[in-house]
Amino acid sequence: MLSTDDGLRRITELASQENWLAVLVTTRADGQPSVSVVNAGILPHPATGSPVVGLVSAGGTAKLRNLRTTPSATLVFRAGWQWVAVTGPTELAGPDDPHSYELPTLLRDIYHAAGGSHPDLDEYDREMAADRRAAVLLTPTRFTTNPG
Repeated sequence: MLSTDDGLRRITELASQENWLAVLVTTRADGQPSVSVVNAGILPHPATGSPVVGLVSAGGTAKLRNLRTTPSATLVFRAGWQWVAVTGPTELAGPDDPHSYELPTLLRDIYHAAGGSHPDLDEYDREMAADRRAAVLLTPTRFTTNPG
């Protein structure tokens, strides 16, 4: 098992090679895994400053329903045959979830952490609001990886 610092370094190393794409694993109400491909990046938690792995999700998705019921997830980042998984509790911040964060700023921060750039951030903010986008913040508690 990796330390948090080593795990975050490994994520950065692999994710930067693959456009910050990761497989998100959540738990369905029936206990089965649900998976989706997302862009995710590392950023400071907006309240604590501790590193978290964040992603942005459209409102009304299965992943958000799953995370509201079971607020824990795993993200798997890979490049070639190398991979690292990070697991931990999640926190949601969006129009359908109570939070005390400046949502447009948080969504922008996650977008940038996941390698995104947009020529018109005001337009980006409008798109995020129209899609009822939510921030998903995963606090790393466990990392696993393959040797190499």
